[in-house]
Amino acid sequence: MHDSMNRREWLRFLGGSGLAAGMGTWAATAQQAHGSGFQSSILARHKIEENRANPVVVDGRVMQPQRELPILHHTDVLVLGGGSAGVCAAIAAKRAGAEVCLVERYGHFGGLWTGGLVLLILGHIVEGGKQVCQGIGEEMMRRLDKMEGAIVNRRPRTNPTVDAEATKYLMVEMIEEAGVDVFLHCWGVDAICNGNSVQGAVFESKSGRQAILAKVVIDASGDGDLFAAAGAAFEHRSHNVGLVTRIANLDRVDRERAEQAARPRLLGSVTPVPGVNWVNMAGPEIDGLDVRELTRMEMNHRKFIWQNIQRTRRTPGYEQVYLTETAPQLGVRITRVLHGLHTLTRDDLQAGRRFPDSVGVGGSEHGQHGEWQIPYGTLVPLEVDHVLAAGRCVSAEMRMADLVRLIPNCFVTGHAAGVAAAVCVADGCPPREVEVAKVQKILQEQEAYLG
Repeated sequence: MHDSMNRREWLRFLGGSGLAAGMGTWAATAQQAHGSGFQSSILARHKIEENRANPVVVDGRVMQPQRELPILHHTDVLVLGGGSAGVCAAIAAKRAGAEVCLVERYGHFGGLWTGGLVLLILGHIVEGGKQVCQGIGEEMMRRLDKMEGAIVNRRPRTNPTVDAEATKYLMVEMIEEAGVDVFLHCWGVDAICNGNSVQGAVFESKSGRQAILAKVVIDASGDGDLFAAAGAAFEHRSHNVGLVTRIANLDRVDRERAEQAARPRLLGSVTPVPGVNWVNMAGPEIDGLDVRELTRMEMNHRKFIWQNIQRTRRTPGYEQVYLTETAPQLGVRITRVLHGLHTLTRDDLQAGRRFPDSVGVGGSEHGQHGEWQIPYGTLVPLEVDHVLAAGRCVSAEMRMADLVRLIPNCFVTGHAAGVAAAVCVADGCPPREVEVAKVQKILQEQEAYLG
């Protein structure tokens, strides 16, 4: 008797067992289809792309002709980037009364927190174990805490670790609950400007090059792509770029045999999934805006990771350990940093400096120092209007970079930018002229902590 089924027998089995219902309409339509069981339709028999304006070579230079771009969407607040900062910004702005559109280049939310597998929530506590990351970031952690297998080490004075897939799911849930308009698989490639005023952004996707117009734009791209395209001044920095992985079967290590050999390196830290660890990587310092360097890092890191896991598997007792996942995006930590109305410094932190325009508070990696206020001016460009920065690209000196870029502090700056953008829309003013007291009031109503 054959153990295998052909496709028709398999579909018949699905229908008879009730599994077809669980697979939705796909199984039902597949049973009616001919051949493979999949369906396809011709949408246009002979189509040529319209509104093309192909670049041409003129005297050895590639020239882009002028052309009209289709408008994909109009909104009050446009958030570029669906990472931890961007998601908080979008939800906050929508809750504050603005119409919001969130655009993300990948097919999921969370950025490096999820897609980059940087699963540790590090930077939300200060001396004495006080948690300073509140508001929407804390709401996410509370909701993850109620989901099975979504977060571990969620207790005072401790840095929790999340599951990437649970967190992606939660972010979809919260974005939909808020009523935010979303476009995924869209890469922001340019700013739409009228002089120094940003009026939206241009995006590339499988639908071509399209525009989204907005009253205020929040750059939560991580790399400051939008404010740089708009002509805002910034500092260009290099930093270590790594690639994070998850390895599995660590709960199946033969402890007795493992004691006979040296413990392998790079076994990582626990996740909510038993036997699965996430493994961080510092990587070498490079320019994260250089596509050649990014390509080199991607390839070199993948070779190193594979070779390292094979060495681990050759260690007595660790034969069943395997590489279950490499992050789909590189761990780029810092590239562009805005020159803002205020630049946050390490001296501000050490002096415990207080700011009248505080819109949030940052923490430390392990509670080794006190809280530091984040002034609103760190989100606002020196000259360009109708754009705000959020996340790792806000205005901060070199010595603050490794605190500003941590996930909880991205929650905080994203939350602040979202509320500020909504107030700007309501009052019809650019971000540099916003009434900060109004922003602070709404942030506190949304359970943010301002110090």
